[in-house]
Amino acid sequence: MMRLVDLKIEDIAFGGNGVGRENGKAVFVPYVIDSEVVCAKIVREKKQFAEAELVDAKEPSPHRVAPACQYFGRCGGCAYQHIDYDHQLTIKSRQVHDLLCRIGKIDHPPMRPIIPAPEKYCYRNRITIHVEDGVIGFFWRDSHRLIDIEQCPIAMDEVNRALLDLRAQDPRDGHYTLRTKTGLRTFSQTNDAVANALRDLMVDLVPSNQDLLIDAYCGTGFFAKALLDKFERVIGIDWDKFALAEARQNATFKETYVAGDVENVKAAVSAAYPGELGVAAPAITMIVDPPATGLGAGVRQAIVDLAPENFIYVSCNPSTLARDLKEFRERFTLNSVTPLDMFPQTAEIEVAASLTISPHRQT
Repeated sequence: MMRLVDLKIEDIAFGGNGVGRENGKAVFVPYVIDSEVVCAKIVREKKQFAEAELVDAKEPSPHRVAPACQYFGRCGGCAYQHIDYDHQLTIKSRQVHDLLCRIGKIDHPPMRPIIPAPEKYCYRNRITIHVEDGVIGFFWRDSHRLIDIEQCPIAMDEVNRALLDLRAQDPRDGHYTLRTKTGLRTFSQTNDAVANALRDLMVDLVPSNQDLLIDAYCGTGFFAKALLDKFERVIGIDWDKFALAEARQNATFKETYVAGDVENVKAAVSAAYPGELGVAAPAITMIVDPPATGLGAGVRQAIVDLAPENFIYVSCNPSTLARDLKEFRERFTLNSVTPLDMFPQTAEIEVAASLTISPHRQT
């Protein structure tokens, strides 16, 4: 039988759920704000924790605002539309800090201020719409059922016009990616303005007059091409042959783009510098931008073996970033961690961590 509890919300966990406690047991509640006192309905009871739904904010936070989207709370896309934007940034920055402490075992993470998004809504340059049995939209939160969507406030106007066009066509069941038509598709991110801020951050973090840049998971070379002036040579590594083809289209004599595994990064360097590696080894800067699963053990070992002087880790999942940084701490010094709000109103966080090889361990 479902029961009601009153909870003081202590924190917002990564993923967006608030954390309260009942008799010491953690209770996770969506759509709340830290420091609120709420009435919640327990919907799932586990041994270590419980899950609940918000019934009423009895003592609402001053940061609570009216959501801009009529589907908020049902659609699974957004988690934070009920929170004012400045406080969203505070929550996300704190989540990154706490994950680095808890998972990464980093006592005092060298946090930089979070980089906000210029647009809080109307920023997504693409969305994926699902169609099933005449329903055209997104998935309900925590469900495989679809909710019919006529307009998405976090998508750009051009994308919403494409959604209206799709709805008018009575489409077949399937998945449809709707995107803006303007500009080159030179980066996988869905927020152009914050992607550009991330690229500018890369330029700021990387020193000038370097020998070799290795851009791992390079895609179309978004970072590599922004950093060409700082390097003698650039090697990009990725498995996406279409992205690599685009990277090669306007490549300079400095650039080499290789299809392959980042685990084989040393072979790629040896090919670019035949006979030199280990003798007159180039000073290497390495950027990794892996998928949400982070770096596999083999890739982490390959990076340790390569021992780049400068190492920048771009992550769309601060949990796996923290896990990987823990593995690197004996070999590298963590100099800065910069969160970026690539996806306002959602629980997603982008992070850039900048490291250098530890001098006493350099080989």
